[in-house]
Amino acid sequence: MTDSLTIRRPDDWHLHFRDDAVMKGVVPFTARQFARAIVMPNLSPPVTSVEGCVAYRDRIQAAVPAGVDFTPLMTAYLTDGVDGDELARGFAEGVFTAAKLYPAHATTGSAHGVTDIAQIMPALEKMASVGMPLLIHGEVTDSHVDIFDREAVFIERTLSGLVRNLPELKIVFEHITTADAAAFVDASGPNVAATITPQHLHINRNAMFAGGMRPHAYCLPVAKREVHRLALRKAATSGSTKYFLGTDSAPHAQSAKESACGCAGIFNAPYALESYVTVFDEEGALDRFEAFASENGPRFYGLPLNEGTITLERGETRVPDTVDANGTTIVPFHAGETLGWVYRG
Repeated sequence: MTDSLTIRRPDDWHLHFRDDAVMKGVVPFTARQFARAIVMPNLSPPVTSVEGCVAYRDRIQAAVPAGVDFTPLMTAYLTDGVDGDELARGFAEGVFTAAKLYPAHATTGSAHGVTDIAQIMPALEKMASVGMPLLIHGEVTDSHVDIFDREAVFIERTLSGLVRNLPELKIVFEHITTADAAAFVDASGPNVAATITPQHLHINRNAMFAGGMRPHAYCLPVAKREVHRLALRKAATSGSTKYFLGTDSAPHAQSAKESACGCAGIFNAPYALESYVTVFDEEGALDRFEAFASENGPRFYGLPLNEGTITLERGETRVPDTVDANGTTIVPFHAGETLGWVYRG
């Protein structure tokens, strides 16, 4: 049995920092464990310009604790009127690492998102021509489509056609939640990859209704049936280079989650690596964890691997009921649980 695991320092290829006081409170949790992170642009207003992105990046960097080596990788928010030349300029200048497609009203901060992918095809073609990755929240938003089916319908209605018509575009199917998504990624060419969150590896949809309504298990896309959770665990631990770590860590104040209309999002940043490595341990795949956490992502993005290392050891990590994020109380993923691995840094 392996009691200590040292791997190349990992990256988080999908998360939310929010902004202002909360952002200052949550950045240190991610910077403690990860060297880099892909930062989502769904602020209010969203990050759509090069100048706006630079300003947001500066605010994030100012929140990184002194002496900690952490690099935020910034993204552009796609709208129906997106300018492909602006995306290409930001990408060439090293400001935009990728661009994010939110279907309008699919999740938190997506009101300005894309209403029809046909509206942005010129911009996507421009991205493909310069090698800029597209990050996709893959759900339809039609009210008549069951919320548990929206990912599968998106694949059929939108994603399959996009991949077929623009095969040179690099696509990250983010925070996948279904066996359908894993099968699609597996069957697609080398330009299609996916991130998987810790929560979708640990919980199925029953977690939201265990003994009552459990708002801290609610995120978008929602957790699905057990068969889908098992398919995601198989994909993540398979050794396929198409899958990599992306927490989708999404902080909301405890009061905003525990309300009549609780916000979608799970804050997993404080114990992300302990959560992920537990899954790989349970699946007998510790030897594949480094690739998932530290290698597959940068290779897909065409970025260098990190030079440093981190160590995880068997032991008890007691996750607190709440954490303080610069004055905002947030309930973390695994609150009140004890995980069997300890992050040593």
